[in-house]
Amino acid sequence: MKTRPFIRWFMRFWVLVLKMHLVFIVCTSLSLVAYRWIEPPVTGIMVYRLFNYDWKLKKREHIALEKVPKKVRSMIIRVEDGSFYEHRGIILAAMKNAARVNRELGSPVYGGSTITMQTARTLFLAPVKSYIRKYLEVIIALEMEVILGKDRIFELYLNNAEWGKGVFGIEAASRHYYGKSVTKLTTNQSIRLVTLLSSPILYTPDTIQKSPILRSRYAYLVKRF
Repeated sequence: MKTRPFIRWFMRFWVLVLKMHLVFIVCTSLSLVAYRWIEPPVTGIMVYRLFNYDWKLKKREHIALEKVPKKVRSMIIRVEDGSFYEHRGIILAAMKNAARVNRELGSPVYGGSTITMQTARTLFLAPVKSYIRKYLEVIIALEMEVILGKDRIFELYLNNAEWGKGVFGIEAASRHYYGKSVTKLTTNQSIRLVTLLSSPILYTPDTIQKSPILRSRYAYLVKRF
């Protein structure tokens, strides 16, 4: 008995999907193996901003994780991913809650992303909200946890996160906004810089009070630190 055309098409489709997954995983895994020792020459978000917005990219300033003040690292973990050093890259409960809220809103506004997932998005993907991007983000995040480890993930996050129009990385942001290294910032300057992470395109450290969300983040960090 011959296989029906629909069944053959269906099987070919899923074989193709499997092959695409394997290619994606191999390519991202090889890149991550390299990133254990070297800095990414360019990231997905940089390419996206350059070609879609034509922003001039500011000079990147790499800084080792241990040189970033411990207080600044603690601030970022508190507001971005309080359980960063405990989870395995993703938090299913946060993602389920985000999916529920998105269904109610009718669009993928919230993502429930961990620092690992944010780093995956920054390095390999574009900042366009969609469920496909979120799915790829999860795959890369799981790879990162296995290949890189927490400290290296956090270091990559700090050096590549978007901090303004064409500004990437905490050291570059510190020099751009304050004219000095992050190691020299006052507590208030550090809080403003960390607060900005939530919306670095629309605001600056001096205009965060215009946003209710950023005001609450700022107030929380001031109270804690």
